[in-house]
Amino acid sequence: MSALDGRIALVTGASRGIGRAAALALAQAGAHVIAVARTQGALEELDDEIRALTGERATLVPLDLANGDGIDQLGLAIHQRHGRLDILVHAGAMLGGLWPVAHMGPAHWDQIVAVNLTSAYRLIRSMEPLLRQSEAGRAIVLTTGVAERPRAFWGAYAATKAGLEALVRCWADEIESTPIRAVLLDPNVMRTRMRAEAFPGEDPEALPHPSEIGPMIVELAAKADLGLPKQTVKFSAWKAAASQAARA
Repeated sequence: MSALDGRIALVTGASRGIGRAAALALAQAGAHVIAVARTQGALEELDDEIRALTGERATLVPLDLANGDGIDQLGLAIHQRHGRLDILVHAGAMLGGLWPVAHMGPAHWDQIVAVNLTSAYRLIRSMEPLLRQSEAGRAIVLTTGVAERPRAFWGAYAATKAGLEALVRCWADEIESTPIRAVLLDPNVMRTRMRAEAFPGEDPEALPHPSEIGPMIVELAAKADLGLPKQTVKFSAWKAAASQAARA
């Protein structure tokens, strides 16, 4: 029996990078994956890989996270089909380029806020009732170190991720008396398209592959409480890996 057999997992940003790695790891652990991304073709490729690995199919949802009404419709569809949600992995985000704050156009700013911050509010609003129907709801929200350590030209991304962290911490405090646990996960440096966009001169082969974070996501998504506090905590994948290496 696999660790997540029978569990229903929603993964945003599932077509590439860490979201894709999360979807594959959760599927291999036995969960039924509801994969959300903008690109239908990339979702179909993910579904082919999940089917090859597990013999099961994912549920594919082509959706732009800036579409709040679409998120609400997704919540309704999950309710009608499954009646609950056990795992939410929110990995969808956009860098939106690196710009001086004063040079960024309002429309560009609004798009980054919609994808990186407002979508998280809409997901929480739509998915919390479904997570409450799980005996052990788990929400894993991807974040970044730049939320705590902002730097020049990263204004929109850093601000929206800092807002995301505050939002998730407030939500976790509100649900502390429920079986739901919310976790902020900082994967640190990984071989993703967003990383390549931010650091185009970097050798991607020198970076960890996103698949390396899959086991941690499965562990955090498991029914076992793993000592998770009622209020959310921020996990750093690279610190956890260093700690495990030191104990080995």
